[in-house]
Amino acid sequence: MSGHGTPLPMTSSACGPLNGVAEVPGDKSISHRSLILGAMAVGETRITGLLEGEDVLDTAKAMRAFGAEVTRHDDGSWSVHGVGVGGFAEPDQVIDCGNSGTGVRLIMGTMATSPITVTFTGDASLNGRPMARVTDPLALFGAQAVGRNGGRLPMTIVGAADPVPVRYEVPVPSAQVKSAVLLAGLNAPGQTVVIEKEATRDHSERMLAGFGAEISVEESEDGRVITLTGRPELKPQVIAVPRDPSSAAFPVCAALITPGSDVLVPGIGLNPTRAGLFTTLREMGANLTYENEREEGGEPVADLRARFSPDMKGIVVPAERAASMIDEYPVLSVVAANSTGKTMMGGVKELRVKESDRIDAMARGLRACGVTIEEGEDWWEVTGLGPQGVPGGAVCESFLDHRIAMSFMVLGMAAQAPVSVDDGNPIATSFPIFEPLLNGLGARVKRG
Repeated sequence: MSGHGTPLPMTSSACGPLNGVAEVPGDKSISHRSLILGAMAVGETRITGLLEGEDVLDTAKAMRAFGAEVTRHDDGSWSVHGVGVGGFAEPDQVIDCGNSGTGVRLIMGTMATSPITVTFTGDASLNGRPMARVTDPLALFGAQAVGRNGGRLPMTIVGAADPVPVRYEVPVPSAQVKSAVLLAGLNAPGQTVVIEKEATRDHSERMLAGFGAEISVEESEDGRVITLTGRPELKPQVIAVPRDPSSAAFPVCAALITPGSDVLVPGIGLNPTRAGLFTTLREMGANLTYENEREEGGEPVADLRARFSPDMKGIVVPAERAASMIDEYPVLSVVAANSTGKTMMGGVKELRVKESDRIDAMARGLRACGVTIEEGEDWWEVTGLGPQGVPGGAVCESFLDHRIAMSFMVLGMAAQAPVSVDDGNPIATSFPIFEPLLNGLGARVKRG
């Protein structure tokens, strides 16, 4: 049984050209942070464009449990009446974060420097993911964590009654770990310093500054040094969430590999710490253009136009680009399978500890569909079969992972035989309109 209820098989078949406008949902990373920082501000934060997927809705429920007033209005906007930094109440119930690694790790950081005790759980996928990478640095503030073997959920965290500021060097590139430490630092006296050797998505830094926190970012010999002064009074904001580049990846990649396609994906956030996939696709020879480039809410935004690109070639994706596209490697591997030559992806060990082992999950499914894959602990290589060269015809396991399920649905749009997944339920965690949106462009994605 899936952690999302009765499994929902889905099948994608070869289709005609994809054409039209693909209005993807709001950015998941920014949606989580909008709710959390809104809950820590004093006053009312207004949010438009919030992603209403299960992951973000679970974070909204958690903020209510901590005492914030979180309301969805009839026009689709949201408001958060915050309780201030250090104002979280102790929840009466266990905090269930569903499938969301981002949600649980950020919320752990947010409560770790308050004198409250909180128990966290999630679905089968989340309960199998390692949390020590977050609880270890939170212990430096004075928080205590007790969980299952291997530092896994369910887990209880006792927040620090007298937190101390920390200086922490992130051992692996992880925006979740960095953000958890920064959020914990908000309620610690003095300055908390986070050092990352490789830059990761910087939504937390941008949004903390927007909410009025005293935060600075400097480049040094040691890497990127982020300094946060604790115990500010965060000011409520009006936030327009840009559309999610990780969700945009699916209609973009589908258009690139489906003959005759021409799809416009408007209003996509192109924060340089998130846009690595689009840079990589263009290097492969994709007919992918940026239109109407602009800035919204401090984030660079553009409309993406993706057209069928039969001349794409395999490349070596720079390992240092991994942090800016870590969630997009599964669907990139689908594009690679429809390109000519080999695509090598290195520096990607983080894929092993996502909602699933994404290297293993994609390798199994692609091999079943007739694609040659080589892999190691920190790399994998896809040998392309050219446009519409993938035989397909397999039922692939999604491993309770939304991005795995959606990637195989994209593969089926250009494969010679239909491609299925055993369970498409997890798609609702991040892209609840995936199926109708793609079918509205001309895809043939069916349930059952």
